[in-house]
Amino acid sequence: MAMPNSLLWAVDIFGRIYTLSTAGQYWELCKDSQLEFKRVSAVKQCCWGIACDHQVYAYIFSSDVPIRYQEETYENQRWNPVGGFCEKLMPSDRWQWSDVSGLKHQQLDSFTLPSPHWEWESDWYVDENIGGEPTEKGGWTYAMDFPATYAKDKKWNSCVRRRRWIRYRRYKSRDTWAKITSHDDPKQLPDPFNDISIGGWEITDEPMGRLSVWAVSLQGRVWYREDVCHHNPEGSSWSLIATPGEAVQISCGPYDLLWATLWEGQAIVREGIDRNNPQGISWTTVEPPSSENGILHVSVGVNVVWAVTKDRKVWFRRGVNSHNPCGTSWIEMVGEMMMVNVGLNDQVWGIGCEDRAVYFRQGVTPSELSGKTWKAIVSGRESDRSQTGSSTSLLSAGCFFSDDVREQMNLIVESDADISSDTKGPQIQPNLADTPLSGAAASVNGNNVGSQSPEASANLAVDPLDSSPEEASPASDNGDKAGLEKPKSSADQDPHPAELQWTNIDLKEAHKRPPLSASTFPETSSLSSLGMFSAGVEEQYDTDEHPLWAWVCGGGCLVDSHSSLKWFTLQSGLLSSVQSLSLSISPAQTAAWRKQIFQQLSERTKRELENFRHYEQAIEQSVWVKTGTLQWWRSWKPHKWTDVRVALEQFTGNDGMRDSILFIYYMYHEEKKYIHVFLNEVTILVEVLNDAKHSFALYTPERTKQRWPIRLAATTEQEMHDWLALLSMSCCESRRIQGPPSHQAIWSVTCKGDVFVSEPSPELEATPHVMPCDQMFWRQIGGHLRLIECNSHGIVWGIGYDHTAWVYTGGYGGGFIQGLASSADNIYMQSDVKCVYIYENQRWNPVTGYSNRGLPTDRYMWSDASGLQECTKVNTKPPSPQWSWVSDWYIDFNISGGTDREGWQYAADFPASYHGHKTMKDFVRRRRWARKCKIITNGPWLEVPPITLWDIAIIPSSAADKEESIALWAVSDKGDVLCRLGVTQQNPAGTSWLHVGTDQPFMSVSIGAFHQVWAVARDGSTFYRGSVSPKKPAGDCWYHIPSPPKQKLKQVSVGRTSVLAVDKNGNLWFRQGITPSYPQGSSWDHVSNNIRKVSVGPLDQVWVIADKVQGSHSLSCGTVCHRTGVQPLEPKGLSWDYGIGGGWEHITVRGNATEAPKAALHETSEEHSANPTDLEDGENGGKGNHSKATLMVNEGQEVDRNAVNC
Repeated sequence: MAMPNSLLWAVDIFGRIYTLSTAGQYWELCKDSQLEFKRVSAVKQCCWGIACDHQVYAYIFSSDVPIRYQEETYENQRWNPVGGFCEKLMPSDRWQWSDVSGLKHQQLDSFTLPSPHWEWESDWYVDENIGGEPTEKGGWTYAMDFPATYAKDKKWNSCVRRRRWIRYRRYKSRDTWAKITSHDDPKQLPDPFNDISIGGWEITDEPMGRLSVWAVSLQGRVWYREDVCHHNPEGSSWSLIATPGEAVQISCGPYDLLWATLWEGQAIVREGIDRNNPQGISWTTVEPPSSENGILHVSVGVNVVWAVTKDRKVWFRRGVNSHNPCGTSWIEMVGEMMMVNVGLNDQVWGIGCEDRAVYFRQGVTPSELSGKTWKAIVSGRESDRSQTGSSTSLLSAGCFFSDDVREQMNLIVESDADISSDTKGPQIQPNLADTPLSGAAASVNGNNVGSQSPEASANLAVDPLDSSPEEASPASDNGDKAGLEKPKSSADQDPHPAELQWTNIDLKEAHKRPPLSASTFPETSSLSSLGMFSAGVEEQYDTDEHPLWAWVCGGGCLVDSHSSLKWFTLQSGLLSSVQSLSLSISPAQTAAWRKQIFQQLSERTKRELENFRHYEQAIEQSVWVKTGTLQWWRSWKPHKWTDVRVALEQFTGNDGMRDSILFIYYMYHEEKKYIHVFLNEVTILVEVLNDAKHSFALYTPERTKQRWPIRLAATTEQEMHDWLALLSMSCCESRRIQGPPSHQAIWSVTCKGDVFVSEPSPELEATPHVMPCDQMFWRQIGGHLRLIECNSHGIVWGIGYDHTAWVYTGGYGGGFIQGLASSADNIYMQSDVKCVYIYENQRWNPVTGYSNRGLPTDRYMWSDASGLQECTKVNTKPPSPQWSWVSDWYIDFNISGGTDREGWQYAADFPASYHGHKTMKDFVRRRRWARKCKIITNGPWLEVPPITLWDIAIIPSSAADKEESIALWAVSDKGDVLCRLGVTQQNPAGTSWLHVGTDQPFMSVSIGAFHQVWAVARDGSTFYRGSVSPKKPAGDCWYHIPSPPKQKLKQVSVGRTSVLAVDKNGNLWFRQGITPSYPQGSSWDHVSNNIRKVSVGPLDQVWVIADKVQGSHSLSCGTVCHRTGVQPLEPKGLSWDYGIGGGWEHITVRGNATEAPKAALHETSEEHSANPTDLEDGENGGKGNHSKATLMVNEGQEVDRNAVNC
């Protein structure tokens, strides 16, 4: 099965493995489990388990992206005067075949597959690439001696040379249980294993996808699996970890938390686990909650530890965190469990001691990690769906009907038992308050239905496997009448119930039900014919129909407060008599009725008004006013926030169209003044990134030129969103814009992640009289993205900051835009996660070494990247109130320049070029701390799981009908190049990914109108994909294109015939010499500098996001710019036209195939003879050498602190 979003894994008592999807409602049998399993441990991408042969097996999900590992070796040669370069080396030289260092002998035939689960993908071949540049044929690189810096060109003093040979192997055992073999000593029998746990994926992301796999053998020894990562999913070998006693069971959390249990009943905690030492350093012993009953089972999460003692009581460990992995004390929870398991988000699952049902702990939140109550998962199995009409499957699915029916069921079940009539009121197992009938209790002798006393106990669910009297007895309620759980620790056994934070947990007392009269029993026969079971059917039901669970694992199951689970409700397809109990109306029926009523009312209104159409309107226009108090960032110095009165006046004309004016009243030298804005002149309303104020900016064409918008701030986020929604709707009404964006729309994303769309005018690309792009109107679409791409068929994809792919659903609105300004359907929940970074800075002094005491002229010791703003762990907040923290601060090792083992980067002084190792000249150092935050919003976007993406490209235009496939290429966050299959106008999300093989990770891809695919690798090298066509969507091979001299590219965009690229220094390059017969082109030509992103449209139009654009008040960062004068004879264009900014991150014009009307192309008018794209400061304004017009400004000029960063 392909990897879904999220799975709960479980093993029944017969060793069969089942999975339950968070989106599904049936347990699905794992198809490949020929073996019987004892237990499993899962994460999102894989599952490890222990079979009944006590050996370890791994189940790796299949994916459209293969798991490939690159083997490499180097061939070395030395020059001699007789034969030139040859294989004969000097005795002091390295091996003829060696690794990159030359210290290890590596011949081609010495490489073998590590296990039977791998296969070779190809034969050995030479890598003809060095540092992003193509080498000559043969792949040789030259140097003066070993070891040295190698170059692709041979010189007169090149005495040695080497070339790299590459071969890929592919992991083939996916979607199957692959046995993990041990290579330590083939003669020894492998250790029989008893327990396994995987985690540790959040400790670090280096190497990619690293997991910590821990196991316990039957001899009580603890083992750690080495080198488990994305490229080596089965690891390499087992390492023995010494323990203070014989271990029984082990549990590993996502971070550095690791607990194990000992035979004696204590728990041991592993300390010292970090990025550089995932095995940890030492063990610390934790005593059990009571000396009589030791710990039987333990499970850990991020900051939680749950345990089950030998008397089946459930305990929660208090005070656990990364600084104190041992915690402080034990707190007893309600219920008796066989085992518990902590999954993602610290959610908890368990298996009931009496009924062997799977339970989910409800109410677990970051503020209340212990949750509130146990709730049984009543999902049936996939194999039961064919029998859902039978009474047997009604019980075997474990469904509730209603409270009354459930009570009757419990009484029917109890009536079969031989219980004396003096039994107290029904003592139900504590976790049965929300529980279906237990598996054992469902075996009923139907001959006695209705003949027993209704006052019999309802708790007769005895585990058939564990029938000891202590474990089968009902939970007592002595000493617990207050309903509070007793906090217990090894030091303090006082049962004083005064800790109020635990009072909202489910009560630890018997749940009593009122007895029912015997006359109610016959009603149940219409629901389920319990009296019809024969002995044979009863036996079959016990062994096959009702799942009795032995193990559950939620390590790969993501459940949060927004998850909508179908695990706790009736499945569809049950008996009609059951369905008739509920008279509720479905939302679909309600929506249909509302729509019908609305249509009828509309038709009646038209009929009644028809006779009065000739009457004149009594009132020519109406005025509607909304007023409020906001703050305004005043436009004169000193700039500061000023309280103002704001009024929005809406006028409705005879034609029914509205126009609006926004008035802002302020005091100037005790004199009341105002500024006003016609909303039909407003070009954009955008929320401003400001952690201190709930502010937004309002632009007009004039203010866009000045880079000085009207900035307003509200006291609350809700008030700001109310104003934004009202003003946005008024702007759209005044411009007569409604409904979803057109297929030709231009999409953009701000650095804050907000999505904006603009409807292009035909004059936008009309030469020579282009409409200035500062007059474009942008409206916001709900959602949060980092990158967006589109084409002229309405296919729009986006990528979030967490690299999740999203596809546009065709709706509009969402986010704060609600009501009439938002579509009623096609709006879905969307979440995104990104990191906030701060820097810890230190300076070296001779006495103490590196310390946080800097010079008076130094930057703050805790700062942002620039060092100009103080940012500490305490005062740094999420980007806006919509975001919430989802992790603690951690050291970020993935930073350009590299780091040492502790994350430090070194330099001679602040600011400078940082490197990851200390030298004698380094007097300062810094390290970056990161913290993840999450936003939950909604918009017209649907997630495209499961592969996370870095870049995306859609073919800009093609003559495809609704059924024809549309080319879409992408780069995954791991650097794999992918081609999406099945993308059509009817199915914009496509069906599956096709992997396109590469020799290195990539970072950017683009596809032109005629299927010409260009891509950029992470090392800055450029490639062209040959022979791509609709019949051959993945092409056949890569052609290496030399990069511009001494530059490394980072992004490429391909239009109809033009190819433009941006390098890592912000230069924009145009590819010359591209023809149909030679699509790779001949050379790179420089166009401009200070460019962040480029987008080439289907008409070869060029739009960019530019930095350092000169304005009246500031040097703006992230400005939308349009290249004017682009023609077939002048494909590079002439000059720049500045649009909205700053604070913009991305733009795509690949959907805009709107060509200017032909009349406009030949129009010549003197009044328009002046080029409207004259540039204000430093630009040549269309005079002189237009092709060299750049975005160059005075580099020494400071960026104005008043610049708006949206």
